[in-house]
Amino acid sequence: MNDHSVDIKAMENIFNHMVSVIDQSKNDIFIISEQSRRNYEDLQNELQSVKEDISRVIGEGDALEESTRKSRGHLANMSKDFINYSEEEVRKSYEAANELLVRLSINRMEEKQLRIRRDELERQLVSVLDTIERADQLVSQVTTIITYLTSDLKNVGEALETARHTKDFSIRIIQAQEEERKRLSRDIHDGPAQMLANVLIRSGLIEKIYNEKGSEQAFEELSSLKEMVRNALSEVRRIIYNLRPMALDDLGLIPTLKKYLLTIGEYERNTTIHFQTHGSEQRLDSNIEVSIFRLVQEAVSNAIRHGKSKDVWVKIEWLHGIMNIIIKDNGLGFDKKEVKEKSFGLIGMRERIDLLKGEMKIVSSPENGAVIFIQIPLEDEIE
Repeated sequence: MNDHSVDIKAMENIFNHMVSVIDQSKNDIFIISEQSRRNYEDLQNELQSVKEDISRVIGEGDALEESTRKSRGHLANMSKDFINYSEEEVRKSYEAANELLVRLSINRMEEKQLRIRRDELERQLVSVLDTIERADQLVSQVTTIITYLTSDLKNVGEALETARHTKDFSIRIIQAQEEERKRLSRDIHDGPAQMLANVLIRSGLIEKIYNEKGSEQAFEELSSLKEMVRNALSEVRRIIYNLRPMALDDLGLIPTLKKYLLTIGEYERNTTIHFQTHGSEQRLDSNIEVSIFRLVQEAVSNAIRHGKSKDVWVKIEWLHGIMNIIIKDNGLGFDKKEVKEKSFGLIGMRERIDLLKGEMKIVSSPENGAVIFIQIPLEDEIE
């Protein structure tokens, strides 16, 4: 028996080494992603500079072309009345005209080179952005693998007994967690992190303004800085609220939805959100209320972000043993065949509805907005 027994210690060493190598690979991919982001920003800055140079060169070229036209007209007049001009005057006029032609030729060559560089930078930006997206996907996938290995397979004996039943479900949960973490990190990076970086820059600017222009202008800049800090604080509160509305456990689904949609309406000034509820509200299991809240949250978010909707209507109907949810917008709409395989938001919504034993129907086409019908059973026990 001993000859055929498994060396658990050796397996653990191999396993730990494998996890370490994968984790190092994830860090390497992350470094590549960050380097690509910095490269992307540098390329964007250079592209902006090149575009400004193109505008400048075109302006100079137009002025040179006008000067050249006038110079040619002057030479034509001199040719008609050659006898009234000295040899020196004729020579200077020809030299001036020739210099303008040379400068115009150089200008056109510079414009051509700048346009070539602009096109090259735009191609590089597309390529670098593709690299960043691929790197982000790889980091997410590798993190999922590491989490799965360390959380579900570290105890090899137990994992072998339950892997057939739990593997698929565990991976789906971990992937959902990683997607949520990625979304949260982007929210923080694009919102509070950027705002706080601007606060740091502006605080240094205030000191400079105070030293150079006095306290009055510095005070004006300080007022602007206070508003920026206030916006950053508001954005942090929004992110915290999106993680899990604390009012959901205390107040229930409908009051929390009203508060959430009102808050969204305050942030999204270009969108008006209309909310209606019919029937007798009832408290549901906490997990069910959270799932329904997330369904409405995702649908409204899609209507605003992707649909660019001016109006969003949310309607909740409490019927006998059934809840109907209708989310309608007047936005850009979409082609369901094209979006079906690409929209993680819609895929996540369908998975939640499947867990709730509900049904979802989407009616949409380009430029015609979208309507989402969701029906959730309330009488049967939802596991």
